[in-house]
Amino acid sequence: AAGCSLGKPVEGWPRSRIDQYLKSVDALPLDNYIPFTKDVISPFLQSSCRDNIEFMARDDDMDYPILGLLALESKGAEYTPRNMANVWLSRMPFHLLYTAEGVAYRNFVNRIYPPQSASWRNPYREWIGAQIRADIFGYAAPGWPEMAAELAYRDGSISHTKNGVYGEMLMAAMIAAAFSIEDIDEIIQIGLSEIPANCRLAEAVRETVDWCNESDDWEVVWDRIQARYGHYHGVHTINNAALVILGLKFGANDYERGIVVTVRSGWDTDCNGATVGSILGVRMGAEALPAKWVGVLGDRLLSCVREYNDNKISELATRTRDVAEKILAYTPEPEPEVLPGRQTAGLPGTWELMLWTKHTLRVNDNLTGELENPTGEITALKEVQVNGQRVRFKFGADKGGYEAIITFDGTIAGDEINGSGTSDGYEFEVHGTRISNPDS
Repeated sequence: AAGCSLGKPVEGWPRSRIDQYLKSVDALPLDNYIPFTKDVISPFLQSSCRDNIEFMARDDDMDYPILGLLALESKGAEYTPRNMANVWLSRMPFHLLYTAEGVAYRNFVNRIYPPQSASWRNPYREWIGAQIRADIFGYAAPGWPEMAAELAYRDGSISHTKNGVYGEMLMAAMIAAAFSIEDIDEIIQIGLSEIPANCRLAEAVRETVDWCNESDDWEVVWDRIQARYGHYHGVHTINNAALVILGLKFGANDYERGIVVTVRSGWDTDCNGATVGSILGVRMGAEALPAKWVGVLGDRLLSCVREYNDNKISELATRTRDVAEKILAYTPEPEPEVLPGRQTAGLPGTWELMLWTKHTLRVNDNLTGELENPTGEITALKEVQVNGQRVRFKFGADKGGYEAIITFDGTIAGDEINGSGTSDGYEFEVHGTRISNPDS
């Protein structure tokens, strides 16, 4: 929240404009929040300026950790991309989502769900939107960067592809690693280990690390980043990730310097300030956070997330710790044995399935099947998909003259099937028990 609030008044400003403004108000070198000047900074941003801060003002960078927390509290380590999409639909107002997130939300409304929601008519799919959602998944998997990256991947895949998703995985893994690793270079290397080694993002991170090692002047490194990656849009993942690495390297032992260097670098200042603040804050620990930066926030965070508009930061932290304890104790169910000639050892057969009422599910070896409701009406299954013990299929339900499409997403363990059904943004639990095998 501190890094986000620092960067919020100058979001989108180029570095030259930021420094020119800071000089004009005698605030360079920057050692506190950015001063407010009427007619230069929007009055809507005054609550994030020096001597005006009483809370963390509403910002999408802060909405997303709350949305991720809600998904993890509900589903834990088993949460799916579709679960996250449903949280967005039920909790977020459409007009406060931007770029790739706005496109994904539009796609959800038009019944285009993950992973297609990330790529369908989405020119922003490698922009920074997923990268700024990483924090909660790093917090929820302390010391477990592999799990943090996995959770981030599921979240990122609803709105982004390729480097857009890798950015979220990289940041989540670094945050998780920072709980148990002190060396910034090692933290960065752990983050890199969770994304493809030959992707453009990994290349940018490695180059930035090398440039930082070659110079003790962050502005010299910034010039090289600008020359190499300045052609990207100001809210693209790759160039902004390079600035995050810059802030981490030059703020490795100084939280204030880390967020200040990052924000003064320009581009997506609030997003990058928040990410660097997360990683350095976790690495140093809550007790080491300077009161100058965190005290003014008043333990209060405003949000547009439905039912969570006014929050205590300490309460969100406690809830996040509780989720982390459950995730650290998580042990996935072992993959079932796959019998010869079958795509799964569990799905074919007849099942008693409890949706909103008791139904009978019948699936053949070739993964065709049907669902029979209590009145004897039968509908064919559609798009049956199997991946190990995970199962997904769709079916239609008569809703008084029109057919509602319901999607089931769940897992099979032995003779038990558990998951969730979704329709029109509504989600409900589904449980079932095997009645017979297909051979019988």
